[in-house]
Amino acid sequence: MTPEGYRKLKEELERLLKVDRPQNIRAIAEAREHGDLSENAEYHAAKERQSFIEGRIQELKSKLALAEVIDPSKISQNRVAFGAKVKIFDVDTDEEKVFTLVGQDEADVKTGKISISSPVGRSLIGKEIGDTVIIKAPARTMEYEILEISFE
Repeated sequence: MTPEGYRKLKEELERLLKVDRPQNIRAIAEAREHGDLSENAEYHAAKERQSFIEGRIQELKSKLALAEVIDPSKISQNRVAFGAKVKIFDVDTDEEKVFTLVGQDEADVKTGKISISSPVGRSLIGKEIGDTVIIKAPARTMEYEILEISFE
């Protein structure tokens, strides 16, 4: 996991513990005051939300405890590796794209962050500037040329 990914998970955990959980506890207390709990939709919704919050807290605590944080700036910078920002040229579409290789929990295709264990991520690992990578995906076969590699 990158330091940024670790920080985001920690921030989410803090928000859940200090904001969401206390708000939900107040919502449950307010719903209890409305009387009969068996037919109280607000109470059941708040209890369901409480279950989600507690589950997510446990999941985040576990991920943070087991996380191996890797600082990309300390990695050899001549080959694609975890944390690399890779500028590629898509031979088929004549487009340049930029991908950042991150851990599974940090992946977000919309922002160009792809999982190191994805087909594209696995294909890029170990490659150098100028290398051509052919990736066979279910939808199509892609051919990328690596233009730049950087670590931030």
